[in-house]
Amino acid sequence: MLATACSGGAATKDSGAKPGSGTEAAPAASSTPTPAAPVIKISPADGGKSVRPNKKVVVTAAGAALEEVVVKSGDQPLSGDFDAERTRWVSSTPMIPASDYTVSARAVDGTTATSSFRTLKPERELQVTDVTPAVKGEKVGVGAPIIVTFNQQITAKAGKAAVERALEVTSEKPAQGAWRWINDTTVIYRTAKFWQPHQKVTFTARLKGVQGGKDMYGTKNTTKVIRIGPAQIATIDTRKHKMIVKRDGKVVQTMLISAGNASTREYTTTSGVHLAMGKSNPERMISPGRKKGDPGYYDLMINHAVRFSNSGEYVHALNNVWAQGRRNVSHGCINSRPDQARWYYNQVQRGDVITIKGTDREMEWNNGWGFWQLPFKQWKKGSAIG
Repeated sequence: MLATACSGGAATKDSGAKPGSGTEAAPAASSTPTPAAPVIKISPADGGKSVRPNKKVVVTAAGAALEEVVVKSGDQPLSGDFDAERTRWVSSTPMIPASDYTVSARAVDGTTATSSFRTLKPERELQVTDVTPAVKGEKVGVGAPIIVTFNQQITAKAGKAAVERALEVTSEKPAQGAWRWINDTTVIYRTAKFWQPHQKVTFTARLKGVQGGKDMYGTKNTTKVIRIGPAQIATIDTRKHKMIVKRDGKVVQTMLISAGNASTREYTTTSGVHLAMGKSNPERMISPGRKKGDPGYYDLMINHAVRFSNSGEYVHALNNVWAQGRRNVSHGCINSRPDQARWYYNQVQRGDVITIKGTDREMEWNNGWGFWQLPFKQWKKGSAIG
């Protein structure tokens, strides 16, 4: 009788191989598939033309982590960041317009990929044309703004926001500040409180590749160093006819003055926080809105004039000693004894604070550099990015 398999078991078939017979059983086939080679993808693709400078360069890897990504235009690298798994790299700064770029990527297993492309040449090139006050060797006052002017009109809020994000202000002594757009070509930086004196402030505009508008891209970066001098603050009381100048908190000069006679609004000195905007010796002063022969007409050359508004106000010299310290008789300016006016003229820095009180005409925030007339909370509302 033949033997049967145990109940519930599967029957097996004798392979016929006998030990020592010289015939071995074939090994069982592996159930683990061979790993696919990593795939690296690069955007923009190889051969791309007229790539937007603000387009992100993206490198992704499937099947392995990225070991290295290098993006360059000539010898200028483009910075970027990996994700946590190092399977994706994204550029973090715009590219240079009208430039050739190469991308080289390598995975940890040695797989590589490359791409070459060219960025577009903008129809309109955006650049900084002026930074005020930023004259080499000049020291400025603690109230100084940073006024930046561009060569193109930036009309859209998105363009203003992109440009504003490319502007950086760093100071040796930290300060809070904000930008405010006053028109389509000018943006102004003002601190929340006066700068701390005796320090260096660096302004940088990283405009390369930044899109300011349709077919408009930044083509040049700009850096300016601004040096803050001593804290020189002049306080003028038009009712007491006196101007007190402090330097770093100490009184260095007391001047007897005569202010505007207030017979008209035009002849009323403005109250508020002003800044010294510039100076001239002499300065020609002509009565606004009047011609020769009209009542109140004047055309004078005035010495040691320090300007503090766009409405024709100065601290200046005048041999008017009979009125100084006693009466306000000027056309709106602050006049003082010639020797004291000369002293102030020689000491003053652009951006020095001139605070005036005692009149019923308030300084407008946009009258010259009257920016401190706005509370900082309101000033910030002029920013394109909040």
